[in-house]
Amino acid sequence: MDEQIVRIPVDMLKEFICEVFMRCGIPNDDANICTEVLITSDLHGIESHGIGRLKMYYERLKNKLQNPITNINIIKESQTTSVIDGNHGMGMVIGFKSMNIAIQKARQFGIGAVAVRNSTHFGIDGFYALMAAKEGMIGMSFTNARPCVAPTFGTQPTLGTNPIAFSAPTDEECPFLYDAATSITQRGKIEVLDRAEKTTPEGWVISKDAKTMTNPNDILSKIPNQEAALLPLGGEGEILGGHKGYGLSTIVEILSSALQSGAFLFQLSGYDDKGKATHFRVGHFFMAINIVNFAPLDVFRKNIGDILRSLRASLKSPGKSRIYTAGEKEFEMRKFIHENGVPVNRKLENDIKYLQEELNLKNYNFWA
Repeated sequence: MDEQIVRIPVDMLKEFICEVFMRCGIPNDDANICTEVLITSDLHGIESHGIGRLKMYYERLKNKLQNPITNINIIKESQTTSVIDGNHGMGMVIGFKSMNIAIQKARQFGIGAVAVRNSTHFGIDGFYALMAAKEGMIGMSFTNARPCVAPTFGTQPTLGTNPIAFSAPTDEECPFLYDAATSITQRGKIEVLDRAEKTTPEGWVISKDAKTMTNPNDILSKIPNQEAALLPLGGEGEILGGHKGYGLSTIVEILSSALQSGAFLFQLSGYDDKGKATHFRVGHFFMAINIVNFAPLDVFRKNIGDILRSLRASLKSPGKSRIYTAGEKEFEMRKFIHENGVPVNRKLENDIKYLQEELNLKNYNFWA
């Protein structure tokens, strides 16, 4: 498959993504925020949430499933908390503004927490946690999503992939950044496998009669019909801890719906009771903790650095040359992608060409 991969320079791709968003009616400043979230995903090597998601956003905007103009309302507020209604705007803009509110509150009062309802897909969860780390704080970000994950001992897609992101500054160049779904995999990775014409590993997805599924195209077509479901982190049953992933996912669902009186589980399907496509009503939860309210920042940074260095220096498995800590691979990938460009396979190339045709953006010659 290597010969079918084209690498597009980061700056060129950023310009294209931003122009697509603006052609969809998104204001320039908001389009830049959306672009930054998407390109960060590609820079981190998370192919499921970067340029590979652009066509999805375009089609949702085109079909009026989300609004290009993002107007957020603060429903309830205290010194340290806010409840926000995103009014079905751009999830990336809602997430960016909400985490900024949490950071401002934490800077003044030591901690800031923001619960959001009526949002939309906001890209990679880790982007928002990292915003706080860059300000010398601990950042946490959570979101619910369309139902596609079965509960332990169940086969019906009920929960979303419900990721957890946690970031903190260190005394190293690379911050600590954990960003992962509470399911074994995510729908976006199935899409990446489908574009690459590869099979899905056994143990990731089950059918409604609990049989493993490995055809990504088949999986993607059957999840919306509740005929397939991703498994929670830990896999099927309890032997390898599937109930723990299920429990973590439920925690994220609570944080992303109950505090803001928002939608949950099947209400996030994107369809109304009559089967008509409608708003997704996604919920988020953001938290920023100002480290200096607990310890001197330089002492905290060194403490975290010592923890990470100790982990990496621990005994390695036979044949393994390195132990990684969360955020390292993404940090190193960022440098590589900046130098070599964003990889685009044949199917993703077709999606980009489709957007060029739809929005008359033929001035971009990616394939020369």
